[in-house]
Amino acid sequence: MVLTDSIKIKASPEKIFSFLTGLKDTESYKAWHPDHVVMRWIKGEPFTEGSIVYFEEYLHGKIHKAKFMCTKAVPNRLIEYKPPFPLSIIFPGNQFIMEPVDEKSCTFTATVKVRMGPLSGRLNRRQIEGVKRHMKEEGENLKAIVENKAD
Repeated sequence: MVLTDSIKIKASPEKIFSFLTGLKDTESYKAWHPDHVVMRWIKGEPFTEGSIVYFEEYLHGKIHKAKFMCTKAVPNRLIEYKPPFPLSIIFPGNQFIMEPVDEKSCTFTATVKVRMGPLSGRLNRRQIEGVKRHMKEEGENLKAIVENKAD
């Protein structure tokens, strides 16, 4: 199962990538979404290959605590990240993609990959809907932040 949310943003991919790599601490993380609680980089600089982040956030009304490793970073285009084993068996990887539309805008796409069959998808429908809602809100908040930020 792949959960995806896309939004057109009146900003360059560079501006969006700069925002994401500027998520350096809890304060910047909380400014992105009110359900974000804690963020700290354990290893490396934000969203560089091999960097590791720990975060806490509310999804579907419950606190989630996780670590993720950045597995690929293409400046101004793509960030891929995944949790460590064994959680990576269920969640093999996530992405942020920044695709230019024209000189002044781009499409931002967030993707979460989840390995589960139809039955477990139905049993976990509330959690999946919570993740989808959170992804959509993050996209809308990102749009508001970068479009209103002076260059």
